[in-house]
Amino acid sequence: MYQYKGKDYPCCASLTMGIIGGKWKTVILYHLIGGTLRYNELRKEMPSVTERTLSLQLKTLEEDGIVKRKVYTSKPPLKVEYSLTNLGKTLIPVIQSIADWGVSVVEDKGAVVA
Repeated sequence: MYQYKGKDYPCCASLTMGIIGGKWKTVILYHLIGGTLRYNELRKEMPSVTERTLSLQLKTLEEDGIVKRKVYTSKPPLKVEYSLTNLGKTLIPVIQSIADWGVSVVEDKGAVVA
């Protein structure tokens, strides 16, 4: 049994999926692999995610120490940027493997790329 931030997980894979699992977290992390993005840039990369969901997922990833949020308030308009933390960067091989597997499914199984 593993315990992380007050939650119990039956195995290490469960803990990992507890942090990066769900419909949008992995997608967010995938887009941040290339570097820092502003909130609106992330929204453009994921047009079907709602603003509320994106905000909540980014907040959760920030609380878990995976994503860093930097706010620039020196002059309007407010500018917010998101990037991977050092801990988040350790997930790059995992996220890339997930993406590569998706590509192989498209190539091998004839899935349709929209």
